Amino acid sequence: MVTTNDLKNGMTIEYEDNLYKVLFFQHVKPGKGQAFVKTKLKNLDTGAIIEKTFRSAEKVKQAILDFRNMQFLYKDIHYIFMDTETYEQVPISEKNIEDKKDFLEENMEVKVAFYEGRPISIDLPIFIETEIIKTQPGVKGDTVGSSFKPAKIKTGAMVQVPLFINEGDIIKVDTRTGEYITRISK
Repeated sequence: MVTTNDLKNGMTIEYEDNLYKVLFFQHVKPGKGQAFVKTKLKNLDTGAIIEKTFRSAEKVKQAILDFRNMQFLYKDIHYIFMDTETYEQVPISEKNIEDKKDFLEENMEVKVAFYEGRPISIDLPIFIETEIIKTQPGVKGDTVGSSFKPAKIKTGAMVQVPLFINEGDIIKVDTRTGEYITRISK
């Protein structure tokens, strides 16, 4: 058990027999009355987002997660991952992958969070190197500036890249924000 004063973004808690991820929290101490904690919670089973206000120092149960290194194999009805130690294959539904599926490549190593033996979410590497498969032709000499154009990467996601990037270029992308970081090679 933890108090609501100890909540942090990204923490997983059990509340009303459901598993929630803390997306946002704010400790509020009004001039009059008791302090409270405003939160935004995401239900990890349904994907629904709720806003909940807890009394200060109210106790909630923290969910203890088990993380395993796994490799993404392919997508069928579910996303199929393989444990890199036991070679066990585990299907994970799309709702548990969330928006991370945009940067998921075959054979990519990820961390999968398990709760009581069932997979609930994945953590991608912070940066990936991927190929540009479709974009408008680059503009010669336009290597400096803040102008961007859309580009489709190998995973199918759209990323905003500088004007000098061409099809076939390898770029580094931040998977947390989807932002272009740098060009690796032509």
